[in-house]
Amino acid sequence: MTTALITGATAGLGAAFARRLARDGHNLVLVARDERRLSDHATELHDMHGVEVSVLAADLSTDEGIAAVEERLSDRRHPVDLLVNNAGFGNRGGYLDVPVADELTMLKVHCEAVLRLTTAGVRQMRERGRGGVVNVASVAAFLPRGTYGASKAWVVQFTQGAAQDLAGSGVRLLALCPGFVRTEFHQRAGMGTGNIPNWMWLEADRVVDAALKDLSRGRTLSVPDPRYKTLIGASKLVPRNLMGRVSSRSGRKYGPTRTGDGD
Repeated sequence: MTTALITGATAGLGAAFARRLARDGHNLVLVARDERRLSDHATELHDMHGVEVSVLAADLSTDEGIAAVEERLSDRRHPVDLLVNNAGFGNRGGYLDVPVADELTMLKVHCEAVLRLTTAGVRQMRERGRGGVVNVASVAAFLPRGTYGASKAWVVQFTQGAAQDLAGSGVRLLALCPGFVRTEFHQRAGMGTGNIPNWMWLEADRVVDAALKDLSRGRTLSVPDPRYKTLIGASKLVPRNLMGRVSSRSGRKYGPTRTGDGD
């Protein structure tokens, strides 16, 4: 049986990846900040699917948290075959409205943690000649969207560049770029979502299904819905300042403050 490690694993897309991979028979390592929620989730998945599920409480906005996950990914005795870098969050407010410290924390989680964990995981995978990494980005990567969009654009470029460098090694890397996904984060953050059109919402389980299918096909980019593929195509035709204004209003005012980072 293979093992998958998922960050931000207790809610949203992270929890959806855990459900799907457990159902498919993968052992799991669940990473998030809240150890109690991790343990509850692990027990549920073990009882339902009979797979081994371990937990690792780690805050990826800290060096200590990142190092703890790096150490687990580097364990040759218990190799990780699939890494899902899902932890992440967004700051409400435009440029200069958000404290620089909060912006730097976002870059720590979205960029530094993704770089370090991908590197730790891929080194072991390349030695074995097989493995996969899914780095969760966003359609915001293709839009003028402040630090959030810039960090997700970095995730896309890094993932596709690394995939090219690793071609032929047996290791696959995929940047996953969903749009608005129905999760509990909006309610937990007390944020209204009434102004987001129904057509923009995606179901987490379907996003995960599309991502794993694209990974198995050897693709390096997954935009898991035709509607968002069309939106990204349109963004190339519409003036960027207009797209930026629309994205900023919807994402920062109505979107989740936490997207995928299970507590």
